Amino acid sequence: MTYCLAIALDEGLVFCSDSRTNAGPDRVSTYSKMHRFAVPGDRSLVILTAGNLATSQAVIAQIQRDLEENAEFNIFNARYVSDVADYLGTLSLAEQEKYAKKGGPIAGSFNASATFIIGGQIKGHEQELYMVYPEGNHITASDLYPYLQIGETKYGKPILDRIIRPDTPVETAMRCALVSIDSTMRSNATVGPPLECLFYRRGSLEPQERYFKLEENHPYLAQLRQSWDDNIRSAFEELPSLSAMFEGDG
Repeated sequence: MTYCLAIALDEGLVFCSDSRTNAGPDRVSTYSKMHRFAVPGDRSLVILTAGNLATSQAVIAQIQRDLEENAEFNIFNARYVSDVADYLGTLSLAEQEKYAKKGGPIAGSFNASATFIIGGQIKGHEQELYMVYPEGNHITASDLYPYLQIGETKYGKPILDRIIRPDTPVETAMRCALVSIDSTMRSNATVGPPLECLFYRRGSLEPQERYFKLEENHPYLAQLRQSWDDNIRSAFEELPSLSAMFEGDG
C-alpha cells in the first residue's frame, strides 16, 4: 500500500508521497513513488505511483525507454498534460494485460493494477493535474476540492477537506500534505517514510521551486508530529461540553 497526493493551487502544484512498499514483520522496504521529468523552459512533469509495484515500475521504465529512443510519442513531445495522462493509461493497461496472460490459473486472483497522478505544465498551456485509474481513464481535481489522492486515502482526507482551497498559501498546503501523510502513517503501517514533497510554481517551467525528503528520524517530521498531536488534543478539550445541551432543562 502507499499514499500519494497532489494539490492544485493558484500559485502552483504541490506533490507529496510516502516510500514504503512492504511492511512485514521482519522486513520494511522502500521505493520512491515520485518521478520527475523536465525540460527547463519548456515543461515540468511529476508522476506519482500507487498500486502494484511491478506494474508501476514497468510503466516508468517504458516512459524512460520511449524518451531514450525518441519514440513518435513521448512525454517530451506531448502537447498537453492530458495527452500524457492518456499515454500513462495506455502503458498501464498494456502491463496489466501482460500479467493477466502470463498468470495462468492464478491470474484471476492476482491484482496487477496501478494508479497514477500526473501533474505539471507544458509551455503555452496552463498547469494541469490528473489521476489515472487502473482502467486507463482519468479525472482532474475540482475547484471545491483541488487535490487528488491515490493509495490509502481515507485517513489523510479530513484535514485536506478542511484546509485546502485554490488560494491556500504554498507553505500551508505543504504542511497540510505532510500532516495528511503522517495521519495516515499513524493508522496504517503500510504507509511510511521517507516522505518526498515538491512544489512547482505555476508558469516557471522549471523542474521545481522546492523539494525535500524526510526520513523517519528527521527532526522536522518529529516536531510536526508532536505539534499536531498536542494541538489537536488542545482543540478537542476546547469543544463545547455536552452538559451545555441540558442546561435549563427541567
